[in-house]
Amino acid sequence: MGSTILNYVLIVIGAAVALYANADETQNQYVLIAGIVVLMLGVYRVSRTIPGKDEEQDDSNDEL
Repeated sequence: MGSTILNYVLIVIGAAVALYANADETQNQYVLIAGIVVLMLGVYRVSRTIPGKDEEQDDSNDEL
């Protein structure tokens, strides 16, 4: 439960930092890159928890 909350917090923080860095007239490249990295880390962690299509089919075949 705590891990999923952390994943979504990483996504929100990463998106907010990336948008903030992009909105500024003197765009700071390093802040933008850091925001994108945090955003992608959160998305990666969330995607690891989603079962693949093949795993779902294997589970349904085992029940038969």
